[in-house]
Amino acid sequence: MRQADVKLADETSWKLWGKLCWLWAAATTHVAVFLIHGKRSARGLAALLGETIHGILHTDRWNVYRQIADECRQLCWAHLKRDFRKIVDGRGPSVFVGRRGLRIVKELFAAWHEFQEGNVTRQQLQTLIDPLKRRLGKTLLEGVFGDDARVAKFCENLLELECALWTFATHEGVEPTNNYMERLLRRAVLWRRRSFGCNSEAGCRFVERILTVVQTCRLHGKNSLEYLRNAVHAHRRGLSCPGLLSR
Repeated sequence: MRQADVKLADETSWKLWGKLCWLWAAATTHVAVFLIHGKRSARGLAALLGETIHGILHTDRWNVYRQIADECRQLCWAHLKRDFRKIVDGRGPSVFVGRRGLRIVKELFAAWHEFQEGNVTRQQLQTLIDPLKRRLGKTLLEGVFGDDARVAKFCENLLELECALWTFATHEGVEPTNNYMERLLRRAVLWRRRSFGCNSEAGCRFVERILTVVQTCRLHGKNSLEYLRNAVHAHRRGLSCPGLLSR
């Protein structure tokens, strides 16, 4: 995971004896890795991906990811769409930011879907994206100097990260949304709601490992129960554990 050229990361809350901690997750198209850590900070991210993060990382806009150079990040446009929708629903003096933003999001996803379906090349995708960049930049600047302080702050923050919005247009394997990672985290979120977390460090290690096994097996189309059975049999016979990524 740490050496992958492109990866996605996210985090969600967890509990250890009722104390708040965080379940961190990272994924590629071939593997998903989970780690429970006490901090939702740079220390937690480093525990998952190392002190120096290699390649491009797809994330939301949580501040801890600011340590990564903008050109090595991709921000989630699905999150951005929800933010623009909130601005529209708020009906404040800068509602135009939300309306224009939603139109830009719609056109961006239309261009991306055309690219995914093979109807346009990557170069043509970039040509379609260029005017959207200019329109978004202009909209955010107008929002910064608007009369709604909350929207102005949002626009200012997004302008600082603007470079990280468009990585998907130029780099193979990068998508405009983090939905892939959120789907992998969904199973953990449902587990947390039913179990309320863990009561021991050993329980946390089990959660990390079983989620890693199950979700990675799913990515490879493998039966996770069969893999676990083979792992137990190998352990009882004093053999090496079967490789999780092997066919």
